[in-house]
Amino acid sequence: MRKALRWLLSLVVLIGTASAAGTATAAGPADSRTTTDIKDRILDIPGMSLIEEKPYPGYRFFVLGYTQPVDHRDRSRGTFQQRLTLLHKDTGRPTVFHTSGYEVSTRPWRAEPTSIVDGNQVSLEYRFFTPSRPAPADWSKLDIWQAASDQHRVFTALKPLYDRRWLATGTSKGGMTATYYERFYPRDMDAVVAYVAPNDVVEKEDSAYDRFFATVGTAECRARLGAMQREALVRRTPLQKKYRAWADAEGATFRTVGSLDRAYEAVVLDFAWAFWQYHTEADCTSLPDAATATDQVVYDTIDTYSGWAYYTDQGLEPAVPYYYQAATELGSPALRMDHLKGLTRYGYQPARNFVPREIPLPRFKPRVMRDVDTWVRTRGQRMLFVYGANDPWGAERFRVDKGARDSYVLAAPGANHGAGVADLVEAQRAKATARIQAWAGVAPADVRTDPRLDRRVLDRKHTLRP
Repeated sequence: MRKALRWLLSLVVLIGTASAAGTATAAGPADSRTTTDIKDRILDIPGMSLIEEKPYPGYRFFVLGYTQPVDHRDRSRGTFQQRLTLLHKDTGRPTVFHTSGYEVSTRPWRAEPTSIVDGNQVSLEYRFFTPSRPAPADWSKLDIWQAASDQHRVFTALKPLYDRRWLATGTSKGGMTATYYERFYPRDMDAVVAYVAPNDVVEKEDSAYDRFFATVGTAECRARLGAMQREALVRRTPLQKKYRAWADAEGATFRTVGSLDRAYEAVVLDFAWAFWQYHTEADCTSLPDAATATDQVVYDTIDTYSGWAYYTDQGLEPAVPYYYQAATELGSPALRMDHLKGLTRYGYQPARNFVPREIPLPRFKPRVMRDVDTWVRTRGQRMLFVYGANDPWGAERFRVDKGARDSYVLAAPGANHGAGVADLVEAQRAKATARIQAWAGVAPADVRTDPRLDRRVLDRKHTLRP
């Protein structure tokens, strides 16, 4: 679960960067059920504070802070301020509770389900991602139950104002987060729409990823990607000179990962994964021929897809909370990569290698993901999982068995990690849209689209971080 730093905020965490340019507007939509200003009603909630309000035509958009306990089991351990945003349309509309699993974007935008139901949207920053980090940081309080409890408190606070139906959603780690929330607080949401959500049930068994990379796309495309990786490892010495020159110029360091050599190999090993995560089969034709490419072309090609900056201390720092969770509960992929045999020195490195040594790491908890997986398969209700058929993260996905009710797992042909309902084949797209609207309690005639705010692409991009 890693992502190229250059994409971090251009796609970083979702999403979230619908432009707010030219947004001068009136006060926003009138609330259909009260004359009291919605901002006043929100700020009457104990613990809620206004960071800023940004104008957007037809909506009110608030960036807020909410006081949360560091430990939901022991309120005496102090509090921290958790950032969230609220895109307000009307309290008479349904509300979508979005989570990215990372930082929250502070610009107006709508997740796909918000567009489908024409509703309000609450977006919550995940605990321990700055600035929503307790000080001092007790990392033992970063787990999926504590994060789900953050959501539960926000929902409980806002539900009296937004008392119509609520749907949880998120993409990638955000989809995982929405699913975990449903597992621990199944009575809060009316439904869940999770996009491209990985589900690593057994941390030590990752053969599904090897099967994926052995069959995805055409043999020719797979060969071109593998050849570029091999060439980068064969030319390790001259290319590392370029990497060192860049690092020295940028002041980049490698204390967390251990060395420039380890970082170099990690970026190269990410290359094929990064390609399939954010590109399509059609993009293979633009890849240079590795055998005839100059050192500079090989270096630049790896950088374009994987990002040399990512495994520096500076590149890893924003992602530390993710890697902590991957090392303790979520799990992370490991690939055999037989086509690079004899050329690698470290192999796919575990998530704990990307957590600074000064942060205590407890043992991995294997029961956590098994519990969630069993619950979704046997007890999940009104849950929709959407995947891209060519997305590596979909190799290990959520499933629904007979015990689950009104729940579905759908995959968009040829789609990558940005897959959405709009990418599904027509019959599945119509079914998914109808179910989302039914769960939200709205009819198609009640929905008015506003494409200016719609964003389905991820705001984060890097290989082995979902």
